[in-house]
Amino acid sequence: MTSIAAGLILGFLLATAYGAGFHLFLGGPARRIAVFLAAAWIGFAVGQVTGDLLQINLLKLGAVHLLAASVGSWTAIILSWWLSRDDPQLSEPQAENE
Repeated sequence: MTSIAAGLILGFLLATAYGAGFHLFLGGPARRIAVFLAAAWIGFAVGQVTGDLLQINLLKLGAVHLLAASVGSWTAIILSWWLSRDDPQLSEPQAENE
């Protein structure tokens, strides 16, 4: 397995664990886990590219910049939670009062 493939798998697994763990911690509808996972994957990729461009080598494992990518992932997850917390489509259905 090449170093790039191993890095992609590691990044995918870490970002998935971050997004799923955040959803497990907060709870909520199943639709929201898709938002957290997508945010985690995108944030991890942006953090990885940022770490590579800025040459942040702290906590680097192979080709993966763990610190920069994790910070990017968590930033994106928290931002997506903050933006979607009042979205009625992503929140649990409300019972109608009669």
